[in-house]
Amino acid sequence: MKRFWTALCSSPWLLLGLLLAPLGASATHIVGGELDLQHKSGSTYALTLNLYFDAINGDPNALDQELTAGIFAKGTNQRMANVVLPLTSNTFVQYTNPVCSVGGLSTRKLVYAKDITLDAATYTNATGYYVAVERCCRNITISNIVNPGGAAQTFYLEFPAVVRAGAAFIDSTPRIFPPLGDYACRNELFYYDFGGQDVDGDSLAYDMVTPLNGHATAAVGNTAPTPSPAPYSTITWNAGLGTANQIPGAPTLGINARTGRLTVRPSNLGLFVFGVRCSEYRRGVKIGETRRDFQLYVLACPTNVAPKAQVRAAGSLVTYRPGRDTLRLLPGGNRCLTIRYTDADPNSVLSMSARPVNFTTPAVAFTTSTSGTVRTAADTLTATLCFPACTDTKGKVYLLDIIVADNGCSLPKHDTVRVAFTAALAPNAAPVLTSTLPPAPLPVSDQAPAVVRVVIGQRYTATLAGTDADRDALTMTATGVGFDLGAVGMQFAAQNGTGQASGTFSWEPTCTAVAAAGEGGGLLVRFGLAETGPCVPVPQERLVRFEVVPAGETQTFIPPNIITPNADGVNDEFRMPSLPVDFCDRKFAAIKIFSRWGQKVYESEARDFRWSGAGTGGMYYYLVTYTDGRKFKGWVEVVP
Repeated sequence: MKRFWTALCSSPWLLLGLLLAPLGASATHIVGGELDLQHKSGSTYALTLNLYFDAINGDPNALDQELTAGIFAKGTNQRMANVVLPLTSNTFVQYTNPVCSVGGLSTRKLVYAKDITLDAATYTNATGYYVAVERCCRNITISNIVNPGGAAQTFYLEFPAVVRAGAAFIDSTPRIFPPLGDYACRNELFYYDFGGQDVDGDSLAYDMVTPLNGHATAAVGNTAPTPSPAPYSTITWNAGLGTANQIPGAPTLGINARTGRLTVRPSNLGLFVFGVRCSEYRRGVKIGETRRDFQLYVLACPTNVAPKAQVRAAGSLVTYRPGRDTLRLLPGGNRCLTIRYTDADPNSVLSMSARPVNFTTPAVAFTTSTSGTVRTAADTLTATLCFPACTDTKGKVYLLDIIVADNGCSLPKHDTVRVAFTAALAPNAAPVLTSTLPPAPLPVSDQAPAVVRVVIGQRYTATLAGTDADRDALTMTATGVGFDLGAVGMQFAAQNGTGQASGTFSWEPTCTAVAAAGEGGGLLVRFGLAETGPCVPVPQERLVRFEVVPAGETQTFIPPNIITPNADGVNDEFRMPSLPVDFCDRKFAAIKIFSRWGQKVYESEARDFRWSGAGTGGMYYYLVTYTDGRKFKGWVEVVP
């Protein structure tokens, strides 16, 4: 374990700073902070100020119980409202690694918050609005600005109008990641993630900005004034420093515009203030921003040697060479890697991790311990990492970073081995499904089922068989689409096995099944054959529509359209022997015959009715009704 106490004893600069700290106890020692505006519901928003305060050197009397925020229109600087923010929380900012904590660095996070109303009839200015809170003063020990003890801070954010193009326009400030409680080591790379998240899904962009000073002063009664409108003055950098060079180093302090990752390799000891801006864009248009002021201690730390890692394919005596070798994972071969890692620093706690670079799945897995302590420089730890058997790069080269990290202060040091690999799957032949069911109609469509018409009261049976050349385990199934097979009397029995499966379907439909079929008159059954074992199974499927038909209905309904009631024994009466037969709830109800003027001339409830005409020739119209609402209409001519 690499502790920092030795650094305190070996750093006269730090000891002197700690001894002199009480001399500045009358200063407020504000570390930094940011404003936040989050939509809650309707016109209600939560306005929050996160203020970071030096818990070691700060004056406890400077811990305000409330602060005032001003809301202004950007285009005119008109004051829209003053909001008194009460103190709602007082906690400590945590170190990334608590073991690395030092006595001279402790930061409080003070949260001031209140719900406010941004009325849709008021906050309509297309140029948007800004919020500001002013407070004095900064840490007197800051190394990179002029007169730090007299420098104030203006906390600032911008937000858009709450109405755009006549519709509500809702926006919440992006949430920047938690502030750092860490320190940096001189001449060592320091990194921290300031990247944020936006609940609205807006695009975020980051840049370095000069911290704002504003109008507050150290004068009595003016340390936390009611905010004035913009413009706000900025702090004054020491000679040779500026927005692009806030903390001296190689590289100097910078931030990734897309990810929000801060990096710096500081070259000077001291306490340094810096400013970061996060701008949000919606459909390519900037709609708001928030700024964070913060500070970073740069200390003289003990020497920390980075750990080292080596990677070998399982069973190989050759070390993998990053950038030169590509591992090829073949079907049936060993898909594991052996990783050996160590550290020249004694008593270092090392941990191993893996991070995909250009792929997301499948997830690789360590099968052995990935952490341990190196007691001496001669100690070596070993871990095993395996790729899942179904890893398939589809001909592409995947990259995987294998990372070993120590527990050094202030931040761990790493060694990364980037492994390039390809992986292929064993070929898999699709299983074959055959059956006595009728084939699907041509052309074959995913949505076009085969049709089986089953006579009510008669049993229908079909057999299915599945085979697989790869001898994978097969499972045969039958599933009703939107209904339960057993509820309508359908039965399916399957015999599953390795490389083969079979199934038998049987059904003797009743009127219950007819009711379940509904107006469509059919029941869809999905027959499936699934294989288990291959990485990419190829299931087979048959979709069959079962329709119930009545017994005895063998002819098409074609009613006569002429009768000759002349007593010659030929076509003397109007009858309909080919009417659809009675079927469950579908029964003949009645026939009515009307003259051309709409007068009813005949009616009968007997399906074997006989009508010999109305006594005179002419055109007549009939209406046949069934109990299920079905109707048949037509005409018949009577020729005397």
